Amino acid sequence: MPQEANVDPIEIDKFQSIASRWWDPESEFRPLHELNPLRVEYIENHAGQIDGKRILDIGCGGGILAEALARQGASVTGIDMAELSLEVARMHQQEAGLEIDYQLVSAEEYARRNEAGFDIVTCMEMLEHVPDPASIIAAASRLLKPGGLLFLSTLNRNVKSFALAILGAEYLLGLLPRGTHEYRKFIKPSEIAAALRANGMRPLDVTGMRYNPLTRRYSLGRDIDVNYLMVASFDD
Repeated sequence: MPQEANVDPIEIDKFQSIASRWWDPESEFRPLHELNPLRVEYIENHAGQIDGKRILDIGCGGGILAEALARQGASVTGIDMAELSLEVARMHQQEAGLEIDYQLVSAEEYARRNEAGFDIVTCMEMLEHVPDPASIIAAASRLLKPGGLLFLSTLNRNVKSFALAILGAEYLLGLLPRGTHEYRKFIKPSEIAAALRANGMRPLDVTGMRYNPLTRRYSLGRDIDVNYLMVASFDD
């Protein structure tokens, strides 16, 4: 791994150690499986029909979102820096009969070789796991075609998100392994908006994702205090 890569080795090891369980809907990745239909719905609501569009998924992990987008007819590339996760993604796509281009490469390096190559770039539940989220956003902006859309999701940074996403999800409900998230790495929407503006982009929408522990269901809504989605485009 290049020393200058925008990667936290501890975070990579964290995901490498549980990579074999990416596609177990009752594993540590259960929240991602439950969130995934909402992520796809959000993308389609803002991008329209994605059939035939070129989509890059940054931080694709085991391919949960990438496969869902490919099933909708998109031409999907997934990049990640966790090799074992990519191995799982490649095996699962073969079982599913899908064509997805998975590559072990950082967003910054990939952007140097594929500028303005994609209609849509997604980066979901990944920004809070890297040392420099703004660098990922800058790379994503270079990867988009003119008129393209960037979709992001992450965790807000405030007392409520600490209580629900860490104390609640990791320690009380056991939805995630303890230590999955670090509060200091949570990102306020205003911080993402600033990074977008620095790269000639602007937010078009911010929507919250709320979890109901009784029904075990997520829903989209106005409350962005904890989990939130954002879509951005280039300034006119």
